[in-house]
Amino acid sequence: MQQSAPVIEEVETILLDVPTIRPHHLAMTVMNSQTLMVVRIRTSDGVVGVGEGTTIGGLSYGPESPEGMKLAIDTYIAPILATCDPTRVGVAMDRIASAVQGNNFAKCAVETALLDAQGKRLGLPISELVGGRRHDRLPVAWTLASGDTARDIDEAEDMLARRRHNIFKLKIGKGEPRANVAHVAAIKRALGERASIRVDVNQAWSEATASAMLPLLRDAGVDLIEQPVSLRNLGGLRRLASQTSTAIMADEALQGVESAFQIACTASADVFAIKIEQSGGLYAAAKVGAVAEAAGIGLYGGTMLEGGIGTTASAHLFSTFARMEWGTELFGPLLLTEEILEEPLDYSEFTLGVPAGPGLGVRLDEAAVGRFRRDRPDRTIHLLKTGS
Repeated sequence: MQQSAPVIEEVETILLDVPTIRPHHLAMTVMNSQTLMVVRIRTSDGVVGVGEGTTIGGLSYGPESPEGMKLAIDTYIAPILATCDPTRVGVAMDRIASAVQGNNFAKCAVETALLDAQGKRLGLPISELVGGRRHDRLPVAWTLASGDTARDIDEAEDMLARRRHNIFKLKIGKGEPRANVAHVAAIKRALGERASIRVDVNQAWSEATASAMLPLLRDAGVDLIEQPVSLRNLGGLRRLASQTSTAIMADEALQGVESAFQIACTASADVFAIKIEQSGGLYAAAKVGAVAEAAGIGLYGGTMLEGGIGTTASAHLFSTFARMEWGTELFGPLLLTEEILEEPLDYSEFTLGVPAGPGLGVRLDEAAVGRFRRDRPDRTIHLLKTGS
């Protein structure tokens, strides 16, 4: 007799507010803490899957916030999940997509939780459910974002000495462009060939400003320039990519597979910053990677400064790509003052180890969840009571 499929009994969403080790400067905001939206899905076979939705600086970066993700899941997505077979993750996500427009970050969190549960059910890591692991370790960049040249150099030297990072990205969208380029050049001179230096403008420049700065960044020894103009200025991004030998990377302009196809068709970028949340989940991000591979576009594993859950989910997907020639920036957990996993992720030898256990292969530290939980009372949504 065929055993019936498990059902989803509970969906729980939690907001965790975790301080950062230092102010994190971006073009649109300065972060002093990070809010993680954690979702837990419990099923009738006793399996619990965990996912995470996180953004940068609340609503300052994009149209979703952790609070909005929680609302979307509690109000709209959880009732759909009540009718879904949790072992059919693709079908469940299709049903959600047909009823909920946008909300890519919330969808990614739910998909991650479903994949975590299914991996635990089957005894397989998520990487084996989304393409098959090719890499056990991934290169990891670190963002130098204090805004102070001497402090950034000291921080980079410390990372090199500890063999934690030898790829550094600088946020240069805020302030006077030439002063920012001089800041980058000074850091590159100090580090020399011991490190790769990249910059992220976070869409802050006009096309004219970017065109003037590109030669200066090239001469400073910068390897990669991320999203120099607005995500809406795809023509400008294409023109800039054709002007310089320095690689131009699309980030905010990548909002899923359709935008990836458009950027590839117009030769508007040399590199894609793939983000599972921005893409709408691991399956969708895998399609973005396939577009890049078909078009000969390089891959870089991006981050929304996720905590341990979201970072691990990204690492599982990125480990399946044949080539990650530009590495990743999965350093989000290292920016937090306290660990939220029972066992911290392995950052060593300039790389991140991809967990090998079933599902995500990591577990939340429940004591840390209790400390950082914004709303202490139980906010569990009961979808089905066992025996009813």
